Amino acid sequence: MTNQNNEKGLPRIDLPENWMVGTDITPKLLNQYANYPIRLRCEITALVMSGFIEATINTNVLQLGSGDLVTLMPGTIFQINRIEGEVKVYFLGFSADFISKKEQSRPHLDTLFFTLGRPSIHLAESSAVLMEHYLQLLIHLYKMGSATTKEELAPNVYADIHKGIALIYRQKNEQVTLSKAGQTCRLFVQLVIRHYQETRNVAWYAERLKITHAHLCTIVRQMTGRTCVDIISSMVIMDAKSQLKSTSQSIQEIADSLNFANMSFFGKYFKRYVGMSPLEYRNNG
Repeated sequence: MTNQNNEKGLPRIDLPENWMVGTDITPKLLNQYANYPIRLRCEITALVMSGFIEATINTNVLQLGSGDLVTLMPGTIFQINRIEGEVKVYFLGFSADFISKKEQSRPHLDTLFFTLGRPSIHLAESSAVLMEHYLQLLIHLYKMGSATTKEELAPNVYADIHKGIALIYRQKNEQVTLSKAGQTCRLFVQLVIRHYQETRNVAWYAERLKITHAHLCTIVRQMTGRTCVDIISSMVIMDAKSQLKSTSQSIQEIADSLNFANMSFFGKYFKRYVGMSPLEYRNNG
């Protein structure tokens, strides 16, 4: 995976090839993402077969162990919190460039819908072993294939993994149990992930969802126990913290990237949630 820190905003992670598969997600690699959150440009599916990983994905803390399947869509913000034991993780990923050229199929949209708000799902031991065998086959094909062969395989692999993930979620009754309120809440979170850098106005999100401001606030509170403002501010603050710690951008530039009217407003907003100014956080946080 490659870091792309020259862009404004969070450091972004992408893949150097259309698709990659392997098991070389080591504790050393994971610990590179333990100091501050980063944003994915690529899409990653990971299967944990041993060890323990605690990570913050968007605004949720996940504890991942043997048999957990994780799907991280482009735009996901994540940070590693803790690693224990002998970690073995298979991964399959697709680059931002490859995804941008794909016409999104129904399985892909199903996967996006199912995993939004719940990126991990626990597999029964037999299902985890089957998924492991599938990924081992892909690893063999990837290592043995020429550049042309890998290029030809990419669309099929992309389609197959999305069909498989959508099927797994359906078998877990995710589609049946997700209420209309749950769907609205997930769509809200999806919009926030995509647009928090542009607007923090809850009414804007409500208008996009074609419901009233009050109704959106009620739904989100009922489904998550948090307010809409809490969710939006969590994303903004995660981004701001990462830029302050991992880039040399000025505080004015960071404020601009997050669409604050001026540096003073950004400073007050940051201090309200973090308890110190952006400069204090950069130097001492």
